[in-house]
This record gives sequence, C-alpha cells and structure tokens, in this order.
Amino acid sequence: MKARRSPSMKIDLQRWRMQVVMLLIFGALIGLVGRLFYMQVFEKDFLVKQSDLRVKRKVEIPAHRGMLLDARGAHLAISIPAAAIVLNAREAEMTPAQITQLAMGLTINRAWLERLVRDKKARFVYLRRQVPAEEAEAVMALKIKGVSSQPEYRRYYTAGYTMAQVLGVTNVEDKGLEGIEFSYQSVLAGVPGLQSVIRDRSGNVVEELDLVRLPKHGRDLTLSLNSQIQYLAYRELQAAYEKFRAKGASAVVLDARTGEILAVANYPAYNPNDRATMTQALARNHAVVDAFEPGSTMKPIFISAALERGIVKPASRYDASENLVLSGKQIRDTHPKGVISVAEAIQVSSNVVMAKIAGSMRDSDIHDIYTRSGFGKLPGSGLPGETRGQLRGLKTKWLPIEKGTLAYGHGLSISLLQLARAYTIFANDGLLMPLTVEKRSAPVAGERVISQATAQQVRVMLEMVTQEGGTAPKARVPGYRVAGKTGTAHKLIDGSFAGNRYYASFVGMAPASDPRVVIAVMVDEPSTGAYYAGEVAAPVFSRIMAGTLRFLALPPDAPMESLPPVRTPVVAEAV
Repeated sequence: MKARRSPSMKIDLQRWRMQVVMLLIFGALIGLVGRLFYMQVFEKDFLVKQSDLRVKRKVEIPAHRGMLLDARGAHLAISIPAAAIVLNAREAEMTPAQITQLAMGLTINRAWLERLVRDKKARFVYLRRQVPAEEAEAVMALKIKGVSSQPEYRRYYTAGYTMAQVLGVTNVEDKGLEGIEFSYQSVLAGVPGLQSVIRDRSGNVVEELDLVRLPKHGRDLTLSLNSQIQYLAYRELQAAYEKFRAKGASAVVLDARTGEILAVANYPAYNPNDRATMTQALARNHAVVDAFEPGSTMKPIFISAALERGIVKPASRYDASENLVLSGKQIRDTHPKGVISVAEAIQVSSNVVMAKIAGSMRDSDIHDIYTRSGFGKLPGSGLPGETRGQLRGLKTKWLPIEKGTLAYGHGLSISLLQLARAYTIFANDGLLMPLTVEKRSAPVAGERVISQATAQQVRVMLEMVTQEGGTAPKARVPGYRVAGKTGTAHKLIDGSFAGNRYYASFVGMAPASDPRVVIAVMVDEPSTGAYYAGEVAAPVFSRIMAGTLRFLALPPDAPMESLPPVRTPVVAEAV
C-alpha cells in the first residue's frame, strides 16, 4: 500500500524550489551586475575602441585643386563643387519607378542599376563620379534609401578646345593625366583633410566628431600663356587645316626676350569639358612631342656656323646653276639660280649652295652649332612629353651626302618647340633663351651661341626671305618688318620619303629691327596641291604675328599702309 505525502511536506517542497529559483535568478543578476561593473571599469578602453571600430570612421574632406591662370590673370582651369553618388545595395529599397528615375537622373544604364539593387551584394558602389552640384541635388531629392552622396570637385576649362592639349585634363580622382595638369601635379594637387564621424549601419553620417586635419588646397599656377594669343593661333590653324585639307597644324609663339611660351596650339583638338570627345590622338601635343624633318628652316642656323668660322661672308658667291652630286646622289634646287651670294642663297633657299658650303666645314662644326642651338636635347619648357628629336652623332665620319643634306635640314628630326627656341638666337643677338610655360618673375640670362655680329647678319638675310623675290613674301605684316625662313620637306614614311606628302613650316620674328616675338608654324600634309611653305605656312604665320603684335601693343617699325600685293609668284624652294 502506497504511503501518502502530507500537505505540509508538499508546501515545504514548493517553497524550497521557489527559493532555489530565486537564488539562481538573484545570483545571475549579481553576476551580470558584476560583469557590467568589471567591463565598465576594467575593460572600458577596449570596449570603446571596439565600438569605434564599428561605427566611428575617418572621412576625407576634399581639397580643391589649384587654379591655372594665364599671364594676364584670366582663369584657364578651375575646380568646381561636384558630388559622387554612391549606392549601398544591401540597404537599398527602390521601386521600379525609382530605379528608372535614378538611372535617368544620373544618365546610367538602368539594367545595370536594377541588377545591383536586386543582387543586394555590394555595400559601396560609385554610381557616377563628379556629378554637377545641381544634378546631385536633384538625385538626392528623390530620397531613395541606400543612395548617398560624397562631396568632391570637378575640373572646368574655360578655354575649351583652344588649350586642350597644352593644359591637359584630370581624372575622377582629380589627378593630372595630360599636359600641364600632369607635369605640375605636385604643385596643383591639394592634400585632403580628415574628420572623425559616426556612421549608422546604413553608412550615413549621424554625427561629426573631431577635425583631425584641415584640407590643404592646391597652389594656383600662373602660366606664361596668353589666352588671347592662344585663341588667335588656334583659329588660324583651323582655317589653314580646312583650306589645305591638312592632316594637322601646329603653332608655337614665344616671347623672344624672356623665353616665355605665349601660345602652343594644335588643330584638330578636343573639348576637355566633354571627355567623350577625347582620344589619344587628339590629346597629343604635336608641337611639343612630335619630331619632323625641318628642311630649309635649318639653313640660317647652319650658315651662322660658317659665318662664325670665317668660311663665308654674306656677300660670298657660289654657282647654283647646276645640280651637285655627292656620294653618287644629286642635290638640286627647284630652279637653277646661277651665281648668287650667301645672303641670296638664304633668300631663295638654295640646297646646292648650302651643300657646297658644308663641304668646306668639319663634321664637328655642323654638329656643334646644332647641339648648341638646342637640337638633340630636351627644351626644358615644363611641358610633358618633350622630344629630343634625333641628331646624327660624331662617332663615325659623315659621308659627303650626309653632311650636305644636314646643311639644309635633312637627316635630323626636331620638334616645332625646339625650332622656335632656336630662332631666339637670331632675335636676341646670339643668345639662346631658356623656355618656360610659367610666368617669369625675374629676367633670365640666355646662353651665348653665336656672336652679336653674326646674329645680326643672319637676321638681315631672314628679312630678305620675306621680301619680293624671297620664298615668303606672304609672311609680311603691315607696319612691321618681318624676318623668317620657310621649310618644305618630304615626310619620312616607313624609312623612305613619301613623294607627295609634305611638312610645310615657317619660323620667324618681328619687329625685325628689335625682335620681341618668335613664331613657328607647321602644317602637316596639305593636300589641295599647294604645299610650299611660302604658300601654306607663311600666311598663317603672318596672321598670328599681326594679332600677337597688336595684343602686346608693340610699336611699328615700318610704314603702316597696307602691303602691296606680291607681284611675282612665290619662289619655290628645293625640297
């Protein structure tokens, strides 16, 4: 028979169980309080650090890039406020209509955006960088969860096409990619600031904390470029490009006394404010980075060496009535000239006379004048991508034909920038000026290459080139005396000269009585039938020089009446 438990025992058991449970709960509470006390007192720093790692971040405060200014203080490149639009797909909540609105507002692919939102994988995706401020505001006004903006800057170029290749561009990270933006990156770039913030789980900033570092903005850079002259040069190159259906055209304008670059223009170009128009070919600064055979523009430099060494005088006479044979190859002039002086040989651009004079000179005489004039060396202008060109060395003795052709600008290659710089020798009475694309704050000294007397003798010859009977009367400018030289050369294609493809170039200075400006122009592959530099490049030079002299307010040194028309055909130079 089963024993029966008394009611008092049952009550005692229930009380005992309750006490045990209460004791356990109280003990757990005491343990929890103790643990909290321990963590707050002994592990506080560790816990705060762990919390900060999860919600506290250091964000960059963008620093704007330094401005590019022209020599007169006009803005050429400025940084304007923009925004990067960012998507956190894991937090994003969008209706199909909102996806469409966002895609249209940012001009991005809707299918790509829809795929990002649907996949829910990405925490941080740039939907678009450097969005103009007003467009970014319109996008953020949609109030789409998971879409945020970050402040940044975008570059704006006020001159557009006209200065595209010389100024260059920056990328979405605000780093220079081409041109002056690239070569002066360390000067123009700012250093972003840092600020501590607290972000929520969606990545939004909910509280701004300490300022860790102030942003350091980039330094403004004042250039030697004159935007008026640059536009003028670009406009005239465009006109020549279209008139002669050329492959391209370039021009360099220098201040002859300071070596400052006033303009470097190329056509065709691209719009740096619309990267869709930019290609590798259009971004190329041909006047600086491309080398070509200069042809007869080298004759005055060559003849200055012969004058310096007393081998010839301006009045020395040579027979140019027949072709000259050197190393089994003929050197000829377009039209036989008879017996002419050295000055006349420069005026009509005689290859035969130059080659005959070269035969009386040492290899080192020619090599020395070319190297001292800056060929085979970097010009050091501050523009990126400068070419050295190519100049034959002296390790082996030159063949007579090699020496003869070098006298009239074949067998070497140079850039248009190098050519313009070399002519500062004649503009500055024998001094070669150092180039710069920065505005100079103090005078600089040139390097003596030839004597003052020789430089002045050559300048007289160069002025004859632009007179009636010379190869470039179309280079003249009303009110000013002009001195310069034409160069027409076959293009070298795959190691051989192309019979119907030419470089037409002209380089000169004004006012010839006291030169202040040197301009070099080159038209690449004119294809309308006219190709002599006196017909193609000289008129471009004349218009650029006329405007430049006017912009610089330089006083005339010749009668101001309009120039008489050229009465005889332009003298065709030997090619």
